[in-house]
Amino acid sequence: MTPHRRRTSRILLLDDRDRLLLLCGRDPRRDGARWWFTVGGGIEDGEDALAAAVRELREETTLTVVADRLGPLAWTHRTRFSVDGRHFDQSEEYRLCRLTAAEAAAARIDTEEARYGHHWWSIDELATTEQTVRPRRLAHHLTELLRDGIGQVPLHLGDFDEDADSDSGAG
Repeated sequence: MTPHRRRTSRILLLDDRDRLLLLCGRDPRRDGARWWFTVGGGIEDGEDALAAAVRELREETTLTVVADRLGPLAWTHRTRFSVDGRHFDQSEEYRLCRLTAAEAAAARIDTEEARYGHHWWSIDELATTEQTVRPRRLAHHLTELLRDGIGQVPLHLGDFDEDADSDSGAG
């Protein structure tokens, strides 16, 4: 079966304590298939990646930010996976957005987008969890990003086939 190609714009949404907001997803066709992922989603026709990120942030958290608040492109990633019997080949872009304490407190997570939960994760929690977190090695990459800043060229996190690879990428 040919996978559905999808471009996404994702946000590393940090609160004032450097905790990262992740949403929880599940596959209804696979018992126990659960993973945590960043805010963001598909880039729609006629939309650029920044506009998609701003729209997705508003849809998923009710927060409205201007595109200038999103940092430059920090990471890219490509992943293949299946959910609910559909196969995807997804290109992802990641940008950083820092929130004030008041903004983080005002976020209202859309229950349809995060029907299985959401959590503000500390880097220590990300580094030690046994749960599946996407993208892989998120704690490691986020630690480097916060320590070193965004490079001149976005960091490519790799190409992964989540259905075929056994290491599902905690931390």
